[in-house]
Amino acid sequence: MRIAYAITRADAVGGASVHVRDLASAMRERGNQVLVLTGGTGPVTDELAGAGVPFRPLAHLRRSISPWSDTRAVWEMAVALREFEPHLVSAHTAKAGWIARAASMRLGIPAIYTPHGLWVGSRARAPLRMLARLAERAAGSWNHDVVCVCEAERQLALASHIAPRDRLHVIHNGVRDVAPELRASPAGAPCRVVSVARFEEPKDHRTLLAAMSRLKDLDWELELVGDGPLEKNCRVLASRLGIADRVRFLGYQRDPTPALARASLFVLSSRSEALPRSVLEAMRAGLPIVASAVGGLPELVDNGSNGVLVPSSEAEGFASAIREMIVDVDARTACGKASRAVYEARFRFELMLEKTAALYDTVCERTTSS
Repeated sequence: MRIAYAITRADAVGGASVHVRDLASAMRERGNQVLVLTGGTGPVTDELAGAGVPFRPLAHLRRSISPWSDTRAVWEMAVALREFEPHLVSAHTAKAGWIARAASMRLGIPAIYTPHGLWVGSRARAPLRMLARLAERAAGSWNHDVVCVCEAERQLALASHIAPRDRLHVIHNGVRDVAPELRASPAGAPCRVVSVARFEEPKDHRTLLAAMSRLKDLDWELELVGDGPLEKNCRVLASRLGIADRVRFLGYQRDPTPALARASLFVLSSRSEALPRSVLEAMRAGLPIVASAVGGLPELVDNGSNGVLVPSSEAEGFASAIREMIVDVDARTACGKASRAVYEARFRFELMLEKTAALYDTVCERTTSS
């Protein structure tokens, strides 16, 4: 099978781009021919090159909305697809999802769209949300299949009339396992709290920092893995809150596994999520989780079993949940073991790969027989 992948951003590595890298690489190892079409070049194409995945940058595929550039992007995408002649297009993230589906429709190629967080929900402000809804409905009328990375995303797609029910498929994200020596020991002291997230909306480092400032009486360290445009503001905030000496900004790390292995607790404060890869990696490491109760996170974190869910943007709620985890070593250890068990049962990369490959076959067979 010849599979073309499309993703919008090449300038910043995130969960969606790592997902595409790993999926394309695995499909290639199975004997398929793959090509990833990206919006320009950057760290994402460096990742693809490092994994041996062929890619082709598109000059006009951009995250911002521009009728002129977007029209040229559809044309540019169509040219690339016509030359590669794929049996299937797998489009990821909002803009690439729309552009690739428009080009695929023109060429009569079946396409599957994975949003990694629909912009019709709380992820976007109201004006953009309305525009996104109109764009998603238009693309949905082209009768393509949509992969939702969590049940919450499928429910949002149904409520927003993004696509027919029978074209919405839930395939949870999955991550490859690590060696036993790279798993965490949550009982370690002092309690090392770690968060892996870009300093960019919809992530919410400000709430996390405000929560940690309420815990100055406890023994803890906070490590923040990631970079982004809001990092400078967060450094200033940590200093203003009087916790700068206990917060380490580690920057972007290609592989956060070592940081997770030395952690005692994983925290993710966010205003909107689909099914974040960072939490899956933390569960794989055997860490207890404290996270915002948004998107698909309730499908990962069972309150009181492998962690605690907190209402979004509530610093006091985060402080209370983190305090309990820092103080109760036994609870941290038990939640960490439960996280690892949930990962092994439901979120291994191999499970996601098999379900995705089966969907690819179904879509291609349906197209051939029609």
